[in-house]
Amino acid sequence: MSSPSPLRLDAHQHFWRYRAADYPWIGTAEADLRRDFLPQDLRPLLDAADLDGCIAVQARAGEQETDALLEMARQHPWILGVVGWVDLCDPRLEQHLEQWRDAPGLKGFRHQIQDEPTPASFMADARFSRGLQHLQQQGYVYEVLIRCADLDAATALCQRHDRHHLVLDHLGKPDIANGPVGWAEHLAPLAALPHVSCKLSGLLTEAGPEQRNARALRPYIELALELFGAERLMFGSDWPVCLLAGEYQGTCQLLQQTLGPLSPDEQQAIWGGTAQRVYHLEGNCP
Repeated sequence: MSSPSPLRLDAHQHFWRYRAADYPWIGTAEADLRRDFLPQDLRPLLDAADLDGCIAVQARAGEQETDALLEMARQHPWILGVVGWVDLCDPRLEQHLEQWRDAPGLKGFRHQIQDEPTPASFMADARFSRGLQHLQQQGYVYEVLIRCADLDAATALCQRHDRHHLVLDHLGKPDIANGPVGWAEHLAPLAALPHVSCKLSGLLTEAGPEQRNARALRPYIELALELFGAERLMFGSDWPVCLLAGEYQGTCQLLQQTLGPLSPDEQQAIWGGTAQRVYHLEGNCP
């Protein structure tokens, strides 16, 4: 079987029709996000950045989020994959997954673990572990969304679940104000697990205004390259959240400035190849 044609992808972005009750994480500091963000808003930005398509990732809890993203992907084939939401702690998980059995665009799931009262306890919960085990048996990717304080707990979780790909979102949200050393020490054991990949995403919104530049963020990207290698890293814009820190094009340009010294194969891995492999995406995006 031939390999899929290489694509340039945004492996992490969100769509929503905004209702305050659905997005409690959008506070007053994120007021610019309190509106609809839909495929027709993103497509011109992808075109301007020479990106072929994207992966739409859940931004709220509820199975209706999965259904809504799958419908958008059906209408817009350049949305090559969906990372939806399902309650992994539900004892009826298998029945819930059955409703999407004929949805090839559904590539994985995510929960906003970072917003749990005690993320480490949540990741250690036996019900959650059983649910994640079942997802991996079914061939779904699971994305781990945590803050850097919970990297050790995330490492323990990923060590227990190695049957399929796991993806760390936003580099584990480093505490950029305090520098990269402590973050890198806790990231290294997680990066040593070969089934774990990582998204180069979310750095701009984690950084303060004076740090939103290639010089300040280069150490984090270079450490991620050292720990994961290009073959387990993928670009994600985190649109529209990235708009809190700058324009979409600037998000892409910042990463490109940092990746300049890499080989063409390494560049292609980060800009699409890793995502194609991890999410089993086909080439020839419409």
